[in-house]
Amino acid sequence: MDNKTTLMQQIIRFAFVGGGAFVIDYGVMIFLTEVGGLNYLISSAISFTVSVIFNYIMSVKWVFNVSGERSQTQDFAVFIVLSVIGLGINSLIMWIAVDKFHIFYMISKIGATAIVMVYNFITRKIFLENGK
Repeated sequence: MDNKTTLMQQIIRFAFVGGGAFVIDYGVMIFLTEVGGLNYLISSAISFTVSVIFNYIMSVKWVFNVSGERSQTQDFAVFIVLSVIGLGINSLIMWIAVDKFHIFYMISKIGATAIVMVYNFITRKIFLENGK
């Protein structure tokens, strides 16, 4: 991707990539919970991890202006650290919504995803694009 990609173009691309990652995340979570019989927190963590890999590849190739100042391994490590924090936020929101407020896990996941999506865009823009 060239360095002339505007913030608005990045937000639109991030929304498309995020939408794809959400479909993967949500679909795998429901499959593992409903078909596989896993606890919703375990299936949510697994599905989140699968979607992170998709999201990383698409974010680096199509969304953010990654400078190349770091190696791909370093960029992936930064992405993973940011994603683990996002997973923690996701799991905390899921636990509070489901176990404390008794909101159905499929609904809770949508709210958790929206919050983590904002966190993801801001942190990835800061740490991936600027090479910090």
